[in-house]
Amino acid sequence: MTTKVWFDFEKEIQELYAQLDKTKATHEQGKIDMSDMIKTIEKKIKEAQKTIYANLTGWQKVQISRHPDRPYTLDYIENICTDFIELFGDRQIKDDKAIVGGFAKIDGKPVMIIGQQKGRNTKQRQLRNFGMPNPEGYRKALRLMKLAEKFNVPVVTLIDTPGASPGLEAEERGQGEAIAKNLFEMSTLSVPIVCVVIGEGASGGALGIGVGDRVMMMEYTWYSVISPESCSSILWRTWDKKELAADALKLSSDDMLKMGLIDGIIKEPVGGAHHNPSEAYESLKTAIKKELKALLILEKDTMVAQRIDKFSNMGVVVES
Repeated sequence: MTTKVWFDFEKEIQELYAQLDKTKATHEQGKIDMSDMIKTIEKKIKEAQKTIYANLTGWQKVQISRHPDRPYTLDYIENICTDFIELFGDRQIKDDKAIVGGFAKIDGKPVMIIGQQKGRNTKQRQLRNFGMPNPEGYRKALRLMKLAEKFNVPVVTLIDTPGASPGLEAEERGQGEAIAKNLFEMSTLSVPIVCVVIGEGASGGALGIGVGDRVMMMEYTWYSVISPESCSSILWRTWDKKELAADALKLSSDDMLKMGLIDGIIKEPVGGAHHNPSEAYESLKTAIKKELKALLILEKDTMVAQRIDKFSNMGVVVES
């Protein structure tokens, strides 16, 4: 699958795809047999992809996580779930379109699936607030988690947000309290929780639905307390140092796994999920099924204790 949007570091691959398209067009006209040339170019593409994507910087992985053609939460739900019933509202303010969720089945097994949803065009982005939830979004997510607990159904969360909504109204309605309550409640929820970063995982906006028995990341995603641009603007008072900030933050899936902050990495198609969405859907589905199978055999008290211990043991404390 080719893409309409290419990054600077993908220039060689983009040129090869353009060459491949022209060669295929000539071949399809039937005047010249270009089959050998097509195979040669396809081989070059695979070699270039293997070299480039094996040596990505932190900032380049951030770029891939934001690709406009990358699958979003509803894409994954549509392709890995059946019988999805979307539920709405937090029963206090309104329905936040930046968070979607509801009951569904994965290969016949019931789950409560919740995730942040971005938009693909201007109208959708406004509707979804660019995937940045307001307090009512986190309260809706918590309501659905409690509903899952009531019916003894495991919870799956898909994380993809540039951060919680930063507006004044969000703060007035208790943004910090809503996220903090989710952290508290998720830590002791009596059903299995599997969390997966499928795109961007920024700050408390991501953590608000990110406390789980298993926390995983898709290969070309990032998870950090702050975005590279914001970090750069604070430290250097300019966005121009975002590449340096991305490396310093250690925000890639590889870095997070090394530091013990996540439990696993879900492989993506070469070049990112947008290059082969079907393969990405299958990889995510397989990973979720595997983790839920292991969690569902645990005693509830044991599972909750392990979850609390996992997060309690994160980080390093130095006393002077």
